[in-house]
Parts: sequence; structure tokens; C-alpha cells
Amino acid sequence: MTIQNTSQLGAAVRAARKQLKATQKELAMTSGTGLRFLIDLERGKPTCQIGKILHVLQALGLRIGLTATSAASPEGGAS
Repeated sequence: MTIQNTSQLGAAVRAARKQLKATQKELAMTSGTGLRFLIDLERGKPTCQIGKILHVLQALGLRIGLTATSAASPEGGAS
């Protein structure tokens, strides 16, 4: 799955949580975050802290990966 914005990330977190049949409160407790944070994350709030997001993803058994796009290729070809 490719996620390009915070709304898509929030939707993915919500879907994974619901698949596990966990409440927002249960996931917040399991991941060591607050309920308000989890609600904001699932709503796609763009200012959520990345460290806390990683805790939530870990609690859900999810991982993230980074892929370079052609626009991100370094110019000049220096190695």
C-alpha cells in the first residue's frame, strides 16, 4: 500500500485497528499513546508526532518503508 498523505495514513491505521477488533482506547493504551492522539491520527491530523505514530504502527503489527522516486534522485551522480 502506498500512503501519500496523513489522511491515507489515518485511514490505514483505523482499518488495521478495526480488523483487530480493538477500540481506540485499547490501541492507545497498548501503544503508550493517548486517546486524543489516536483520534487525531485516525482523522489524518498532519501535525501528529512521528515517534508516537511509529509506536501505534508497531502495536498494530504494521511497518513502513521508504522508496525513492525519480524526482528524489540526486543530481550530478556523485557517489
